[in-house]
Amino acid sequence: MSASITDTHREVLRALADTVVPSIPHADDPTGFWAISGTDLRVDAALETALSAMPEAQRAGLLGLLDGLHAHGFVEATVELREQIIDGVGLLGAPAAGAMNALVSLALAFGYAGPDPQTGTNPMWAGFGYPGAPDIEPGDGGFATFVPGTPVIEADVCVIGSGAGGGLIAGVLAGTGLDVVVLEAGGNHHEADFSGLELPAFQQLFWQGGPTPTADFNVTLLAGATVGGGPTVNWSNCLRTPDHVRRQWAEEFGLPGVDGPDFDRHLDAVWTRLGVTADCSDLNGPHERMRDGADELGWKFTKLSRNAAPDAYCPDTAGYIGLGDRSGAKLDVRRTYLADAVAAGARVITGCTARRVLSENGCATGVSASYVHPVTGAVSELTVHAPRVVVSCGSLESPALLLRSGIGGPAVGQNLHLHPVVATLALHDEPQRGWWGAPMTAMVDEFADVEDGHGFLIQGVQWSNSLIAGGMSRSSNRELKETMAQLENAAWFVGIPRDRGCGRVSIDQDGNTVVHYDVTDEVDVRNEQRSIETQIRLHAASGAREIIPFAGTTMRWRHGDDLEEFIDFMKNVPLGAGGHRVFSAHQMSSCRMGVDPQTSVADVWGELHDTAGVYIGDASALPTATGVNPMISTMAMAHRTADAILRTVQGSVQDSVAEPVAQ
Repeated sequence: MSASITDTHREVLRALADTVVPSIPHADDPTGFWAISGTDLRVDAALETALSAMPEAQRAGLLGLLDGLHAHGFVEATVELREQIIDGVGLLGAPAAGAMNALVSLALAFGYAGPDPQTGTNPMWAGFGYPGAPDIEPGDGGFATFVPGTPVIEADVCVIGSGAGGGLIAGVLAGTGLDVVVLEAGGNHHEADFSGLELPAFQQLFWQGGPTPTADFNVTLLAGATVGGGPTVNWSNCLRTPDHVRRQWAEEFGLPGVDGPDFDRHLDAVWTRLGVTADCSDLNGPHERMRDGADELGWKFTKLSRNAAPDAYCPDTAGYIGLGDRSGAKLDVRRTYLADAVAAGARVITGCTARRVLSENGCATGVSASYVHPVTGAVSELTVHAPRVVVSCGSLESPALLLRSGIGGPAVGQNLHLHPVVATLALHDEPQRGWWGAPMTAMVDEFADVEDGHGFLIQGVQWSNSLIAGGMSRSSNRELKETMAQLENAAWFVGIPRDRGCGRVSIDQDGNTVVHYDVTDEVDVRNEQRSIETQIRLHAASGAREIIPFAGTTMRWRHGDDLEEFIDFMKNVPLGAGGHRVFSAHQMSSCRMGVDPQTSVADVWGELHDTAGVYIGDASALPTATGVNPMISTMAMAHRTADAILRTVQGSVQDSVAEPVAQ
């Protein structure tokens, strides 16, 4: 029986909305920021809509939580007592804490980031100087997708997923004359569809509709789920695979040539096709503070290159590229390799979710998928017959597909690396305008290799009112609102570690992805603690007057407080559920390549050990975490895999990849 939302639930939602976004009397309130409450913003109605759209089991659990809050007098309680009740739920264990955190985070997201459907703005934004999405004409871009007219399609190659790896492989193979079909579970979204509004973008362009916790609530995951995959929504930071990582892949995993000129060739090809340049990397306020802090501390500070077209780039709009680049300046996979594929005759089918890879006698025969018609919404089954299948669904969905298909061996879903990020935010006396300029244009790489080939980078972040509101430490929702009022003066840093430990991807009884990850590896714990300390010292050295961790604590540092005491305290806060909020936008290695079929899924050229003709073509193939933003590494490895596929097609080890002509 379906769990229904009742008037009792609505009463609790109204009380919750006005608790997490309280109306606060304030003498100087020209924009109404202080007076506005959660119900004024219709946060309760938005929560009800979100609950109604959730899967039955998830909705039932959250409605049960609302029943429990009502039974404890939540509706009649004062705001202060409601906050105590919310905190009390968090002490009941990870499931209860996760459910409560999900409700509160949703309420904060709707309150501080939710746009009015009519105006595309939020009345709260004027209170902290946030301009909202830029009003610009969309850049050119986009292509028509293929609408199948029959339930069975024939192809030379079926590529599942159109992101960094899949889009590249499709472009390279189609460019040689092969008949390529690309299946993409997401929608066909392009420049005219990119609004620059974070909540609509999450729903439209991201896996599971935006930030999604792992099953153990330890890590919040962000992954692209649209045409072009992750590169459509990433922050366009281009870094080559570090030499020590390449040596490890060659020596420990047996991948020939990845530590030498042959892999350089693949890196160079990707770098060129994406138009990577150092000319579109203006420093915004947070990056300037990062530079100032690094100079003060004597640490290495490096400006970054990005895949951007200088003639279309503008720093006024670049701050929104993580929500899809409306300007068209970002030269992502969608605008390069995938466009090449379509121009060469490849058929891209969106709204098409691969259910199983088909095989007979240990060889690929095609793909069974579920297809949603883009106009009618009708759902039908689609089969692609192809002797070669490239699995490029991303490191969260590729292992799930292999598990549903019963292929890939015992290592499928194991060895998941996430670059588990911890974050801090600092307030300065002057405006920083973290939404101006590209999100990642520089980094502190002083500590990239501090222990056994592992370390971390300090980088900037895509601006997100919802993640800031939901993530920062606070003693009360009043303090949270007081902090939000100062966001124009905020600098936000993250520490991106190269994780040695790993998590896993499995599937539930319905075949859906389930992710577990816990930061327990001793090297990873030390590097996370170093990252926390480094971020704090960097903020302090750059002149911050207040430092705010993203953690389940009330602790903050304010100018004049003991910095060493604050650092010691924050290093001892647990990592994951209930402690430091841990995020991941880089998922890797869950179907990794290697020599040993017991510890790797694919061989040294990307082909499954146990199923000929099935290749892994995304970041899940990478043997380990890269320690840098993985787009370039993923694409270079995919380019290498495309080379291997062409050798099998052409029957000659001398043949090499013919690059498609740049469009």
